Amino acid sequence: MPLPWMLGSMALVTLAALLKAPVRASIELRNIMVPILGVMLGSGFHPSIFERIADWGVTLAALPVFILLAFGGSFLFYWRIGRYDPVTAYFSAAPGGLNDMLIIGSEAGGSERHIALAHAARVFLVVTFVALFYSFALDVQATGDARPYVSIADVPVPDLAILAGCAVIGTLAGPYLRLPAPQILGPMILSAIVHLTGWTDAPPPSLAVNAAQLVIGTLVGCRFAGVTPSEILRDLSLAAGSSTLMVLIALATAVTVARLTGLELSQTFLAFSPGGLPEMSLLALAMGADIAFVATLHIARITLVIAIAPLVFKLLKR
Repeated sequence: MPLPWMLGSMALVTLAALLKAPVRASIELRNIMVPILGVMLGSGFHPSIFERIADWGVTLAALPVFILLAFGGSFLFYWRIGRYDPVTAYFSAAPGGLNDMLIIGSEAGGSERHIALAHAARVFLVVTFVALFYSFALDVQATGDARPYVSIADVPVPDLAILAGCAVIGTLAGPYLRLPAPQILGPMILSAIVHLTGWTDAPPPSLAVNAAQLVIGTLVGCRFAGVTPSEILRDLSLAAGSSTLMVLIALATAVTVARLTGLELSQTFLAFSPGGLPEMSLLALAMGADIAFVATLHIARITLVIAIAPLVFKLLKR
């Protein structure tokens, strides 16, 4: 199975949830693992990235166009075909920001269950499709072996201390800096700084990264707890249609950017695929992609969606 640590746990926990097994997400484990993932993302930043800033600029410039097309197309799909009310359709269609869209959408009068299921299903379907697409269409294997295994003993103690400090300090500082997704972005920013400045070039141990994949996959699966198969069937079918539309738009955008910049399609498609930041970053790790490039694009996408979606909603409501 491609990306077994994450997709395996995600698929089986989702199945268990639909069969009404007593599954529950561990917030404690999430709070431990997400900062580790942030440190891992930051370790992908290195001084050589400055040589590719021009390529990043073209990709970032294409991002608002992708968001507009994916958001608008998905909204029309949920509204006209899914027959969701306009508020629920709007916040279900957002290509990112699950927690924020859920909170804002429910406060605006949308269906909290439909919005939550739409985003959970989007992440599940996009991650699964992208992993399979890379394995069978692009022949890029997402087995987790694209990068060498790093044992705890391979990382010197001073470097481990620096990485641990990034995780702890970044987690505490993130909320004060009002960062979106502070538990992952705080540690990521600190880790990027220490790697760019040469304080360390060590990645986090593979054991911690694999554990993070396991926990992230489990968390996605647990979002389906308490939902009966009959209730979820229609929402999943609509999410499949919406996700397919978003992925096709992402693929078209990725092909265009790849032709303009000379970047590999395997890099640009992963950067535009509308999955969650942790999930897509783990895919980047497993495939040996440029983690800094992929993570930066997804952070920009999620930040733009969170910042712009409520403002556009107010205009549309008028």
